[in-house]
Amino acid sequence: MKVLLKRIDRQEEEHAVICCYEVNDDIKSIAKYIKTTGELLCAYVQDEIKHIALNDIYYVEAVDDKVFAYTKNSVYEIKCRLYEFVEQYEKRRFFRCSKSYVINLMKIERIQPYMNGRLSARLTNNEEIVISRQYVPLMKKMLQGEKI
Repeated sequence: MKVLLKRIDRQEEEHAVICCYEVNDDIKSIAKYIKTTGELLCAYVQDEIKHIALNDIYYVEAVDDKVFAYTKNSVYEIKCRLYEFVEQYEKRRFFRCSKSYVINLMKIERIQPYMNGRLSARLTNNEEIVISRQYVPLMKKMLQGEKI
């Protein structure tokens, strides 16, 4: 697939045009990714409210009734339950991989077998997240490109 990038003036609105023979699942996935790029999430550091880009999040973790979003250099608290985050963002390339973790599929560098039927996902920031047995079949389907 050929990719063209064009610089525009700041007065113009940024946009993307996809030219294709047919709109298949790959094209839909690319379009969804483009739409969510730049989407912001309200997060907290101590008493300060920050907006973080959704695609900067590597993973989300639930600990002691709190939910934290991890970026390359920071940790933010987000004010929702983990299942609420999953419901809202699973279509945007986030995958629930265990009872307390959700990973950004776009930040996975590699996946390898781990103990007792689990998988280990190495993220681009070199952190390792274990995918529990319950979620392994779904992850394998996603890796094979099947619709879920």
